[in-house]
Amino acid sequence: MNDIQVRPARPDELQVLWEFEQGIILAERPFDKTLLPGHFHYYDLAKMIENEETEVVVAVQGDKLIGSGHARIMEAKPFNQFERYAFLGFMYVVPEMRGKGVNRLIIDALVQWAKNRGLEEIRLHVYSDNAPAIAAYEKVGFKKILTEMRLDLD
Repeated sequence: MNDIQVRPARPDELQVLWEFEQGIILAERPFDKTLLPGHFHYYDLAKMIENEETEVVVAVQGDKLIGSGHARIMEAKPFNQFERYAFLGFMYVVPEMRGKGVNRLIIDALVQWAKNRGLEEIRLHVYSDNAPAIAAYEKVGFKKILTEMRLDLD
């Protein structure tokens, strides 16, 4: 793992980042039948890379991008004990590098980014049936706090 670096993403890497995004969408489709069919985007990655309130990072091995993640500063609800927090997303690791600690390196970098901005809370969303993702997040210290539910009226 010493040869893997995590650094901010660059605009010239958008093509690979869009491929990572489609990998996330493909992985999440089985968990959410409400996702649109075909090609779509979760994120405006170009704007996120330029936004000071968002950090998009990539994991790099040699000259190859092998993973990504982002943190964005969000305003807390008026009833929370904190005013702002970091929300994580765009978490992706190429299949051949999964299980090798890349996700932890990405999260560690995003946690440090949040701490450097004085934030004390980090949150993320994960599908409740996505056991591997839940296990990966729990492994680095995340705890479940809420389950979102839906009812299909068709």
